[in-house]
Amino acid sequence: MRDAIAFKLKTLPAAPGVYLMKDADGKVFYVGKAKSLRDRVRSYFSGSDARAFVAELDRLLFDLEVVLTHTEKEALILESDLIRTHRPRFNVLLTDDKRFPCLRLDLRQPYPRLEVVRRFVADGARYFGPYHDAGSIRETLRLVNRHFQLRTCSDHTLANRERPCLQYQLKRCPAPCVFDLKDGRYRANVDSVVAFLEGRQQDLVTALEVRMRAHAAAEEFEAAAVLRDQMYAVQRSLERQRVVSPDLIDRDIVGLFRQGRAVEISVLCTRQGRLVEAKRFSLPDTDVPTGELLADFAMRYYEAGRGLPREILLPAEMEWAAALAELLSEQSGDKVAVLVPKRGDKASLVRLAAKNAEQAFIDKERERGAAATAVERLQKTLRLRRPPERIECFDVSHLQGTHIVAAVVRFEMGLAHKDGYRHYNLRSLAGQDDFAAIYEVVLRRARRGVEDGDLPDLMVIDGGKGQLAAAKAALDDHGVDTVEVVGLAKARPVGDVEAASGTRRSSPERVFVLGHKNPVVLRQDSAELFLLTRARDEAHRFAIGAQRRRRRKAQTHSALDAIPGIGAGRRRALLSTFGSLAELRRASAPEIAAVVGEKLAAVIVAALGQHDRG
Repeated sequence: MRDAIAFKLKTLPAAPGVYLMKDADGKVFYVGKAKSLRDRVRSYFSGSDARAFVAELDRLLFDLEVVLTHTEKEALILESDLIRTHRPRFNVLLTDDKRFPCLRLDLRQPYPRLEVVRRFVADGARYFGPYHDAGSIRETLRLVNRHFQLRTCSDHTLANRERPCLQYQLKRCPAPCVFDLKDGRYRANVDSVVAFLEGRQQDLVTALEVRMRAHAAAEEFEAAAVLRDQMYAVQRSLERQRVVSPDLIDRDIVGLFRQGRAVEISVLCTRQGRLVEAKRFSLPDTDVPTGELLADFAMRYYEAGRGLPREILLPAEMEWAAALAELLSEQSGDKVAVLVPKRGDKASLVRLAAKNAEQAFIDKERERGAAATAVERLQKTLRLRRPPERIECFDVSHLQGTHIVAAVVRFEMGLAHKDGYRHYNLRSLAGQDDFAAIYEVVLRRARRGVEDGDLPDLMVIDGGKGQLAAAKAALDDHGVDTVEVVGLAKARPVGDVEAASGTRRSSPERVFVLGHKNPVVLRQDSAELFLLTRARDEAHRFAIGAQRRRRRKAQTHSALDAIPGIGAGRRRALLSTFGSLAELRRASAPEIAAVVGEKLAAVIVAALGQHDRG
């Protein structure tokens, strides 16, 4: 132990707070909270803590910083903030096993719309979810769009449309783009959607029935029929819900499964006694004790904008339960209880959540095993020099030769590795020359890979012999001979259309290997072909997404961008004032000068080809 650290240990106070451990470069590698800083920090050097990084503290720890807090609750908050700021390597960093989609509804808009997003943002909008699978979110959207008649068009379309669209004709949208609906009809539908998504279906059914009967009494039968359909849709949704608790309390049940250093956490969300969502989180490598891990998890989970329940059931005791309950109660405005049930129905719910966590772990282990088998079989089938533990797949996307984008996706041990995804804007190319595009992107990837020592075992090129030859030429030109490369050609229609089914047979997927005259045809249900096609499809998806983003960005480019002195702020001010570039062209110099000043107004008038009308 370094003398400076030993001295600090002697002077630590027996008070609540947070401690930061720093390495030789001054970088924080661990942040912890403590009810008593003196006792907690000293415990790291007592030999009682078996975590791997603790054994390395004599080598790692060069400085220790403590922050005192008034209460344990303040220590909880501060620790969470510091972990988010420093992202220490030995702390638990909560990561979803995938980024689940959620529904966003901005109630500040005059006519809100429900949209699918994959990120919670503190922007003032309401977020519902996340949904653990695309099917559930599609079903929810289908029901809302069909029966509650919220607009589905973008804000731009809403502001610029002059005639109702097909959704209005189908009676799935009241066309706020054209008609004035500020009488409350649209807002009533919005309130119903919020109640439905919050899980208050029974209250919603009652409210809809009251409104339906009022319209029927007033002989407004068409409006009453719409409300009747909404009520029936909600009731059918209620019938599909499984009641997991009869007490109708909003509750989150946390289940945990550990095996070795891997941890799976499952959260079952019940609202009014019904299971409305199941969420899963993975911590693949941690030796943090269960109690401390649960405290860290709860802070990360509930700070992400998710709605707070009335009760949180945990699978194990943790010393921060009282402070956490107090903090969450303040955030919610209502009392939030943090409990560890030992028997009865609540304990049964915790066991159910733990079974979900265990099943998630088993599923992932099975997927890892299948992926590893596919890697081994791919080496044998294609006669590669070594198992392709790291595979990168390349694809090119363009729109009739414009906005050319190439994408690279990485698979490690047969599983997608999102940190290795990259896209390349190929601005030096023009036209539909896939061979040149593949050559350029492989050359750029090889150059960076050599510099960083980060080359894959196998490159998979979306295409046939021509694309494969271009990739090989790029590797040769940069002197890379350690990377193997193959081409994967899509299935293509062959023969005539079959009269009975109206379909045409397709050729099998083909793998082109250097040095082989004919392509290798893998068994169509084989694990190795599934791995290759999955990588190819993922590269295709990623390339199309990047190409569309580039195209949208080009479409939003304004003629104002080419005028000296016009930055993003002034461009927004001009377009906000005049509404469009066309209106700006028709404006007089004095009108423009009122926004940006006379000198710049004259430059704008000249650049847009106008005459001063002032």
